[in-house]
Amino acid sequence: MIFDKDKMLDEIFGNDPLGLLQIKPSSSPARNADERLVSSFEEINSFFEANSKEPEQSSDISERTLYARLKGIRASEEKIEMLNEFDRFNLLTADKLPKEIHSLDDILDDDLLGLLSNDDVSLFDLKHVPSKEEMDKEREATDFVARRKPCKDFEKFEDKLKEIQKDLANGKRKLIDFKMGDLRPNNYYINNGILFYLESVNFSRKEYYREDGTRVREDGRTRCIFENGTESNMLFRSVSKALYANGKVVTNNIDTFSEDFAKSFGNITEEDEEAGFIYILKSKSPKVEIREIQHLYKIGYSTTSVEDRLKNAEKEPTYLMAPVEIVAVYQAFNMNTQKFEQLLHNFFGKACLNIDVFDDKGKRHTPQEWFIAPIDVIDRAVELIITGEIVEYEYDFLEGRVKVKKL
Repeated sequence: MIFDKDKMLDEIFGNDPLGLLQIKPSSSPARNADERLVSSFEEINSFFEANSKEPEQSSDISERTLYARLKGIRASEEKIEMLNEFDRFNLLTADKLPKEIHSLDDILDDDLLGLLSNDDVSLFDLKHVPSKEEMDKEREATDFVARRKPCKDFEKFEDKLKEIQKDLANGKRKLIDFKMGDLRPNNYYINNGILFYLESVNFSRKEYYREDGTRVREDGRTRCIFENGTESNMLFRSVSKALYANGKVVTNNIDTFSEDFAKSFGNITEEDEEAGFIYILKSKSPKVEIREIQHLYKIGYSTTSVEDRLKNAEKEPTYLMAPVEIVAVYQAFNMNTQKFEQLLHNFFGKACLNIDVFDDKGKRHTPQEWFIAPIDVIDRAVELIITGEIVEYEYDFLEGRVKVKKL
């Protein structure tokens, strides 16, 4: 009997009721080679930021993969030239002398053919994580980097980003802890040591409640411009989560902020809209090093009830992991309460408490909202903000009083 092989194959491929032989197209758009290369190198940069060292040939498969990938990049002059603008830690200028081969490990680590340095990071998306919380944080941080691409109009932002870094260096701006709700367009932030500017947010989903009472928050695409010449369009809530896990807010320039704020703060009438509350707290911590500090107060803000905001104070590092007592509450109108708080922080900046606090998981925090100043002096500072006279005064930490600035 003679078999028609072509006919048999047609019958086999034609008889596929479960669709096992059908190839489905990928749902996500493919990245080109340049984008994959930049993304893979940014993951190496992120490792260096987090560990202050290059990836090594360790027993951790994730680190070992990054080590091999970096070696493969260093072995290619073309890749080095393409990645020079992203090499903010001088990782591409390291010694590239050939390595002697003495064992199987040497062969695998040397990777002469670049088999382990494939630019498609998805092939090596293996991570050793001890808990779901750490896994979520690592995924958010990696995603925050992986979604970056070269910024074509970076020249529009470069000078301002350099100015921000200069202000931070000379103390005219400060870094404060990021809190949910602090992410706003036209502000500057730092994530994993990298400064970036949030230019805009295009909200595509409004906040609403499901039938079961679950709240779904608003979300949309952002445009973030990074100081290394890249940008990203990550979702608003993803950026917020990344900053909450490992980020800071850059404050306004203290020289210009006080004057701008005073000019925009007008008299309050019954028709004005309530914006939130500025509150003054006293710690009830049992720790001697805190309890013995006289005139120690926290200056904060809340857009909701202060009592609700303080329900879990003993579990939050910003409240020194201890209960607190409400000393005063100031109601704000027609303004950004966060800026009101920031102006007070700037005014009492020299009296900021410098102390480390450890949360329930042993992670260290340095709260920056506790100040050493008599309560009557804080009251006086609030009055000066309202009248707009704050720009003419300063806080004398040694004497514990408000005094007129020397001309």
